[in-house]
Amino acid sequence: MIYTVTVNPSIDYIVQLPQLTLGAVNRMSYDTKLPGGKGINVSRILNQLAVKNAAWGFLGGFTGDFIQQQLAAEQMTADFTKIDADTRINVKIKAGEETEINGQGPAISATALAAFKAKFDQLQVGDIVVMSGSLPPTLPESFYRDLIPLIKAHGADFVIDTTGQALLDTLSAQPLVIKPNHHELAALFNVELTGDADIVKYGRKLLDLGAKHVLVSMAGDGAFLITPDQVYKSTAPKGTVINSVGAGDSMIAGFVGTFSQTHDPLQSFETGLACGSATAFSEDLANQAKIAEVRQSIHIDTYHN
Repeated sequence: MIYTVTVNPSIDYIVQLPQLTLGAVNRMSYDTKLPGGKGINVSRILNQLAVKNAAWGFLGGFTGDFIQQQLAAEQMTADFTKIDADTRINVKIKAGEETEINGQGPAISATALAAFKAKFDQLQVGDIVVMSGSLPPTLPESFYRDLIPLIKAHGADFVIDTTGQALLDTLSAQPLVIKPNHHELAALFNVELTGDADIVKYGRKLLDLGAKHVLVSMAGDGAFLITPDQVYKSTAPKGTVINSVGAGDSMIAGFVGTFSQTHDPLQSFETGLACGSATAFSEDLANQAKIAEVRQSIHIDTYHN
């Protein structure tokens, strides 16, 4: 079973207008509301792949009810902990360039926190917990790291999608996979990456620090998968990028969903690439048909230094 954790979900209110004029009344040409949050994105893609999963986190108020209804409409298994405060709303303004106004998130009470942590008692050997996304202001920066002992105590694996020191602090606990992009990889070691050899060199350092698999995404330049046994490189599939939101979450969902079933890193890499690119080529997160279409154009080579 795969469990996704989204502790600060949102309604993503997306509005489109020809241009945005500050200090004036602007009329939108299009708007939509979507359930937002990195873990929720992972669950939505896992559903498209028909991989059994459950979404955990906190939901509250009329905004939380909306998200619950939207996930139910997609036949997702959602077991969120109820809170009193309203789940946040993030506004994404598309007017030539994209502007985002993100809410901070609600307060999480000690009672709600205890109820959420109690869910981890149901974990079993072979389960995977995917933790990703921002934290509401009342939770400590160490929140994800503090959950790892609850996961490991049951013999389950974890995936964490974060950056910087927060990522480095989790590596000794051996995450199943991590996914820095090449800029984040350079920042982790305070270096400049001058080519593929450098990316592989520092990706291997993350393995040495404890990660089981390392994905390094490079946008239009493709991606690397670095494992203890092998290094693979893929070129980026051809297509028109429509939406960058959720592409990284989709890549993680594809990798983790396939790995949970096959334990084959290369096959998991291929699915991850297909999911990430398919979302980038879609208005919202990718659907099953788009993922299958993009998979046909994935090309992976074994990389040799």
